[in-house]
Amino acid sequence: MNAVLGRRALLAGGGGLMVSFSLAAEPRARPGSLKQTPVLDAWIRVAADGRITVFTGKAELGQGLTTALLQVAAEQLDVAIGRIELVTADTARTANEGFTAGSHSMQDSGTAIMNAAAQVRGLLTNAAATAFGVGSDDVSTSDGMVRAADGRSLGYGALAAKLDLHVEAQPDSPLRDPASYRLIGTPMPRIDIPAKLTGGASYVQDLRLPGMLHARVIRQPSVDAVLLDFDTGPVERMPGVIRLVREASYLAVVARKEWQAIKAMRALAAAARWRQTATLPDEATILDTIRALPARDIPVLTWQAAAAPPVRRLRARYSRPYLMHGAIGPSCAVAQLIDGKMTVWTHSQGVFPLRSALAGLLRMPPEQIRCIHVEAAGCYGHNGADDAAGDAALIARAMPGMPIRVQWMREQEHGNEPYGAAMIAEVEGSLDAEGNIVDWNYGVWSNTHNRRPNVGGLMLQNAALPDPLAVPPPAPIPMPEGGGDRNSNPLYHFPNATVVSHFIPEMPLRVSALRSLGAYLNVFAIESFMDELAAAARADPVAFRLRHLQDERAKAVIDLAAQRFGWVGTRPGEGNGGEARGAEGRGFAFARYKNLGAYCAIALALRVEHETGQLRLGRVVAAVDSGQPINPDGIRNQIEGAIVQAASWTLYEQVHFDRQRILSTDWSGYPIMRFPALPESVSVYVVPQPGRPFLGTGEAGQGPTAAAIANAVRDATGVRLRDVPLTAAKVKAAIGV
Repeated sequence: MNAVLGRRALLAGGGGLMVSFSLAAEPRARPGSLKQTPVLDAWIRVAADGRITVFTGKAELGQGLTTALLQVAAEQLDVAIGRIELVTADTARTANEGFTAGSHSMQDSGTAIMNAAAQVRGLLTNAAATAFGVGSDDVSTSDGMVRAADGRSLGYGALAAKLDLHVEAQPDSPLRDPASYRLIGTPMPRIDIPAKLTGGASYVQDLRLPGMLHARVIRQPSVDAVLLDFDTGPVERMPGVIRLVREASYLAVVARKEWQAIKAMRALAAAARWRQTATLPDEATILDTIRALPARDIPVLTWQAAAAPPVRRLRARYSRPYLMHGAIGPSCAVAQLIDGKMTVWTHSQGVFPLRSALAGLLRMPPEQIRCIHVEAAGCYGHNGADDAAGDAALIARAMPGMPIRVQWMREQEHGNEPYGAAMIAEVEGSLDAEGNIVDWNYGVWSNTHNRRPNVGGLMLQNAALPDPLAVPPPAPIPMPEGGGDRNSNPLYHFPNATVVSHFIPEMPLRVSALRSLGAYLNVFAIESFMDELAAAARADPVAFRLRHLQDERAKAVIDLAAQRFGWVGTRPGEGNGGEARGAEGRGFAFARYKNLGAYCAIALALRVEHETGQLRLGRVVAAVDSGQPINPDGIRNQIEGAIVQAASWTLYEQVHFDRQRILSTDWSGYPIMRFPALPESVSVYVVPQPGRPFLGTGEAGQGPTAAAIANAVRDATGVRLRDVPLTAAKVKAAIGV
């Protein structure tokens, strides 16, 4: 039976609003997040006046999600986008879709909304057909109206007033034919951009409530530092100061104005005395420290098959340091306790897990806490958003009725956010006489990549409070999604391969989820090593990849990127040695994110400044297959952003620390890519895949960008660099200047 059902099927067997029917021996699963929340009005509501509200448990993080979801809903409902209000993650209003992470928003929520909207349209259409006394195939929809062939029409509002949409969603939906799409697949200006461009209220940092007070927290200067005492008198007498809040080693100040709170925080920090006992590892030997820590070995894959004998074997090690989210806007939250109920406005990626964590931290029932997502200026994973919400809630609990705004300072964001884990990858590969890979052995060493708070023990404040909650032990994220081992399983086809994840529970620094998790390092390592093997086989890097792939969509993306870049001919030699002033090189890399999401191939050119070691990025070309594109311009935005951020990680970024505390507390201590260092041009080509399932795209470009840069450096200089960041000093030393 065709998976796209006719409208009549929804009401087959008696005209009811919900029907049961069997398509096969085993029932089909509902698509996307409908599996967890299968009631239609949890996703779509139609008011009697025709207004439509769409709900998503996912959050807008700057990735253009709200625009894409509106396109999906409007397409399937056959209405204009302007007729829809979209409600994003809110524990009082939306479905619990967990975290907005892992490039799952369109796969999960987009798929749920697409199918729910199609089923609601089917119910409205059938109701109109019944009212007209005609078959459901004899009516049509347009802009919120159902019309009969004879000219009669009924609006969605009038029809919905007589329907109950609180019904179970079905596994199959009367989806519109992709050939008829007007909105899906069409570039659409993002609805969130105008306010951001014009300085309008866009972010939680902009939120102002009547009577709102401003708070600042005096953070522990090192891990587990204990507050001994402080002189409260001078601070309490400062202008605007309303209250000091202390619970054991947790200390905060509340003032009427923000600058008053900042001055009081600084005075209080200077007056506080702490006992500090924690020590951090030596940054200079951190990779050796991580490599030597006890690890739990987790097999990822084992392939065994007959193959030609190996004639050459290569071995390499790759690494990345601790990386920072580096959100441009430091974290912020607003909280208010009224009549025993706490409301928190937060830019957390998971309002429902955060509610659970706050319930533990505050010792309150979860149902008495409401978390509302409000976008912030930067995200990229588990940054300080949840902890800022914890601050606001703790202080609001001490001051019932008063809205409390907590805005972290730059040094607090840099110094206290959970970082992306430092990682090591070691790989060996063998070639046969024909230059084919016949054996592959890969190991990755990493801490966890997920300490997102779903319990109070994972909140930053927990250790400072008088009765801290138990802290759950770190755990790996199972494959195929994976954490440190994400994308450690190559998409290439080798007759023999072994991949092992060496999961390290002990965390020298606080770490959690950073955009793409372990995929950035794993793809960097795999794609760099593929180039090393290609050079050993004296093969063109693009042709070498293609001959080790069986996935036709992967091949198509690689072909498209190579064609658009103009990757012609083969240069399998040793590079040009970097002897010219400003050697130029080109690099290529590819991955399918998680081997489940979008396919992305990147080709780029760069120039190595011989005297300084500076790398100057030139033209960058990317090809991406995201399944059915919703907003092609939004996909381009995502890949462009991934390229720029990954280039910044690869060329500049590294968290620095001494034996007691973090040193990278501002942009001079943690440099990121600036405008003059941006690529000369970035072109992104989106592969059209009408009707195909959505594939997560937001993190698909991270790893390929890093590997393409390293491969281009090798092409330009003849030198292989395997440890990011590829700073000017490293490049200069490597080329012998």
